[in-house]
Amino acid sequence: MIQKPSAVTFWQAVGTRFLPFADAASNELPLSRLLRLALFQVSIGIAAVLLNGTLNRVLIVELKTPTWIVALMIAIPLLVAPFRALIGHRSDTHRSVLGWRRVPYIWFGTLGQFGGLAIMPFSLILITRPDTFAFGVAAACLSFLMTGAGMHVTQTAGLALATDIAPEDKRPRVVALLYVMLLVGMMLAAFTIGNLLIDFTATRLVQVIQGAAALTMGLNIIALWKQEARNRSLTTSPSTGPTFGEIWASFTAQPNAKRLLLAIGLGAMAFAMQDALLEPYGGEILGLSVGSTTALTGAWALGALAAFALSGKRLSSGSDPLRLAGFGAVAGIAAFLMTLFAAPLASVPLLFAGATLIGFGTGLFSVGTMVAAMGLAQKGSAGLALGAWGAVQASCAGAGVAIGGLLRDGMTTLALHENMGATLADRATGYGAVYTAEILLLLVTLVVLGPVIGLHLQNQSKTSERFELTEFPT
Repeated sequence: MIQKPSAVTFWQAVGTRFLPFADAASNELPLSRLLRLALFQVSIGIAAVLLNGTLNRVLIVELKTPTWIVALMIAIPLLVAPFRALIGHRSDTHRSVLGWRRVPYIWFGTLGQFGGLAIMPFSLILITRPDTFAFGVAAACLSFLMTGAGMHVTQTAGLALATDIAPEDKRPRVVALLYVMLLVGMMLAAFTIGNLLIDFTATRLVQVIQGAAALTMGLNIIALWKQEARNRSLTTSPSTGPTFGEIWASFTAQPNAKRLLLAIGLGAMAFAMQDALLEPYGGEILGLSVGSTTALTGAWALGALAAFALSGKRLSSGSDPLRLAGFGAVAGIAAFLMTLFAAPLASVPLLFAGATLIGFGTGLFSVGTMVAAMGLAQKGSAGLALGAWGAVQASCAGAGVAIGGLLRDGMTTLALHENMGATLADRATGYGAVYTAEILLLLVTLVVLGPVIGLHLQNQSKTSERFELTEFPT
């Protein structure tokens, strides 16, 4: 007699099949503990929405701060990103009398996030007064730097802690879940902050920022509680190995490595030039409220999450990651065209569609280039490949944000003084120049990617491993 499967067995199979991270849990790392650990990613998503979305719109539109200053503020935290590999290395070899390696870095990163968000409202108040404007800008830069540095330190050490406590065969799934939680946190934060700021007032903005600071501290303490066991033996032995210079030289000496890094940099710069401009564009040109423009960041995160899911499906069937990155660049070109024409057509739905497609293109490009970079890693050096990808991507993204702000201000000044003719004498001209530049950069990115598309599959065919959504590392 054949025994029918029980209902429990059925639902376990359904969960594994339709929930990509249902099998990320293990006896050593139960799902409840894993989801609690993932809360630090939610706090980072909240801070990212505030820095890259809500505050840049408020500074530019409501507080009339020059765009290039705001762009530089947003770019400041990205200056810390290239040092993430060093931060991870230091947490690997950290010596603590308490026997912790990751906890001190996560804790001090959390303090940086909290401190930056705590002083941020007061710096914005100083910016509103002409006699304290310069001091306010300096304080705002400091708050952005503290928040951004705290985000990078917390995320780097937090991901390292997740890989420490997860079984080796579950580590990629665990880290992938943490990445998805970051996107989920961004979406929830964008829509929540947007609803809170529908009736915008300066007092309400201060309350939102200070609430985010308190929530960051609470979430990260909950996430960190009893996650890392104390083990003094892990911190008493000095580490030995090759220097960073030797490791980097070996990595870049591989065929097509420099071309790939160049494409990553160009693409990251192209997608990032509008980071400080999308919400001000909606507020200044299309007249959207603070709450409505904050929802643009949520639409971006939704598009990125959709791209993440599509990437898992396509790459698991053997698609070339660089071809996928190329599709992301093409999607970005279409997205920037939609955003560009949203102003002359006065179409808010077109702007939201463009924001969603920008996130979708960014997601495809990021996943594709990251997997390709992982393909260049030799056995046991995946961290180096990810560090190289992150350093180039973040550095060029930061430069793109700053260049985008300077270009917008410069072109707007020329247009309003009718140096470009009466037809272009409009504030939308500066934004249009940035979106046009992004389209051109993405076209150059496609030219750089072209010769190396397909080469990754030759290396991939040498192994039996296939990419799946649950195997995506970040």
